[in-house]
Amino acid sequence: MAYLSLRPIGHPLNQLGDAAALTRIAAESGLREAALAEKLAVVKAGWGADRVHEKGKRTTWERISRLADQGTEVLPLQSLVNWGRRFKGSNKVAPGAGVVNALVTVHGRQVVVIANDNTVASGSWWPMSPEKIQRGQEVALKLKIPAIYLVDCSGLFLPEQALSFPGARGAGHIFKMNSLLAANGVPQIAGVFGDCIAGGGYMPIISDRVYMTEQAYMVIAGAALIKGAKSLKLTSLDIGGPEVHVHQSACADVRVPDDDVCILRIREEIARLPSNGSDFYRGGVAAAEPAYPTGELSSIVPADPRQIYDMREVLARLVDDSLFCEVMEHVGPEMIVGVGRVGGLWCGFIANNMEPTPHPELPGRVRAGGILYREGIAKISAFSRACNEDGIPLVWLQDIAGFDIGVEAEAQGLLGYGSSLIYTNSTNTTPMVTVLLRKASGAGYYAMAGLPFDPVLQISTPLTRLAVMEGRTLAIAAFNTKLDDDFEIASTDPVERDQIRAQMDETAARIEADMDPVAAAARMDTDEVVPLGRLRAHLERVVDAAWQSPRRLRNPRIWSLHDLVALTRPRGAAAVGEAKHVAMVAEAAVEGRVPVRVAADGTFWQRPGPRDPFFLAAGGSVAIGSTVGLLEVMKTFAPVRSASVGTLDRYAAADGQAVSAGDVVAWLMPG
Repeated sequence: MAYLSLRPIGHPLNQLGDAAALTRIAAESGLREAALAEKLAVVKAGWGADRVHEKGKRTTWERISRLADQGTEVLPLQSLVNWGRRFKGSNKVAPGAGVVNALVTVHGRQVVVIANDNTVASGSWWPMSPEKIQRGQEVALKLKIPAIYLVDCSGLFLPEQALSFPGARGAGHIFKMNSLLAANGVPQIAGVFGDCIAGGGYMPIISDRVYMTEQAYMVIAGAALIKGAKSLKLTSLDIGGPEVHVHQSACADVRVPDDDVCILRIREEIARLPSNGSDFYRGGVAAAEPAYPTGELSSIVPADPRQIYDMREVLARLVDDSLFCEVMEHVGPEMIVGVGRVGGLWCGFIANNMEPTPHPELPGRVRAGGILYREGIAKISAFSRACNEDGIPLVWLQDIAGFDIGVEAEAQGLLGYGSSLIYTNSTNTTPMVTVLLRKASGAGYYAMAGLPFDPVLQISTPLTRLAVMEGRTLAIAAFNTKLDDDFEIASTDPVERDQIRAQMDETAARIEADMDPVAAAARMDTDEVVPLGRLRAHLERVVDAAWQSPRRLRNPRIWSLHDLVALTRPRGAAAVGEAKHVAMVAEAAVEGRVPVRVAADGTFWQRPGPRDPFFLAAGGSVAIGSTVGLLEVMKTFAPVRSASVGTLDRYAAADGQAVSAGDVVAWLMPG
């Protein structure tokens, strides 16, 4: 790329903060990741392998393992669908909705595997099974990579047929997706391994190649439903086995003896397809790991959604060699946009800047991070359009509290700017991946390519909180008529007060439970929950898949991104601006003391939490960059840091006091 220069970003972990604080953040992430791993292990185990092995067949996961290239990792998708749900007619749960979706590498090509879990009720379709199958088909369609069906399906789980049969995304929509994939030239290959009844029988038929094992059959209705079958001693295998469908009906193409041979033949079919184009698009550039380990992300991103962190340190642990070309960095600094390589392939990134940034029109004032303001919206809309025009895949890194609100926001027409961004993301054809790092709140979640705007994948982390608003905030809104101007319970009746408080607490707890990423994945409100340290691995595979098949791509020399860089490159005095800003102002000593001021309106806190000790006690030592307190703005906490060396004389603002931009919150004795 002639005009886009990649620059190093990021710092070693030991330079990013106090070691004890980083350890606490990592410990909290570790607990959440361990709980996630336990759930994923339950899903993968299904109902156990014994009954499948007794039939002389392999489990679905064993088939997938043999399908994948040796030494490559299988990346499951939509693993937690139906987690925690129970259904009438079964005393067991349906792990993963009885379906396994995964990105798998076969002969160096990325494919989407959609497989019935034959350990779970013989591969029945449960509620949400059709939607999960269709989601896998959508991934294949958007990326234009092969779809492989491993079919072992005994049909609908009939006691709950109303939840999976009739709707717009019911089981029948699977067959429409089969047709759309065929119409768009996406290869489909099916292996039929066992029961394939009713809808399960229709599913493989539109595939380009259909293989059947000797134990497989495809029937509209099995022997149990056919009058006379019992007296004629017919089995479902007699009615629709490989003898019928390979040699008579031609509904299948090839007959194979067993599971292992079937998998081998499917691998051979993939080998005959056009090769992966990713190596060509790398342009001779080798893939490289980030300069800083991706595993360090669990020490960088705090679980507390109110605490800020440096998003550029996240990017430094996702892109090759930690090299990144930031675009328009001096415009709308509340958003970060730019390009880097992932696995040697170009990729655009759009991310929320969590740190406070200077107000563009009020010198000395700052604005809270993680919020969409006018300039940032315009910036990411222009960048998104440019990437789409150039054919560059896009990764959205969300940690967003929402749109700016208030008089200024409405006067600036944020609704209109937001609509422009939504139009952009709704009409993009370049593959997009959305990562919900932590907060994904309100309309901001929509604007930054949330799941309703059809990204190829939406990935959550164990820290993700997906909702319109936080639990406590929603409880206040729901009970607003019973609260005073300070959001305290207005009633003086002790019994009524206790009742309102209990109802508010119940509402807040219920909303907090709904925001849990596992609960979101169970509802298919997100595709997969991925530990922070695993994000790079998932991005590598999806980006590789995005470059694999031919689609509209521009030669990098004629990318419109060059124009954005040229038009927004700072000149003269404009180049003096800093990319990073902190919420504090240093001033000359007054009466022998140095003031520490805040640069925005908000609430000042002298300690990290109600039960925690104060950051400083009178006479406590202060170094340059020491945290004196926290400034809370729209439920986000930014550290107020010292620009001087000295000792704390006293706090000038009480713990929890509302402050305005420029207010002194502490006095230091220099020295």
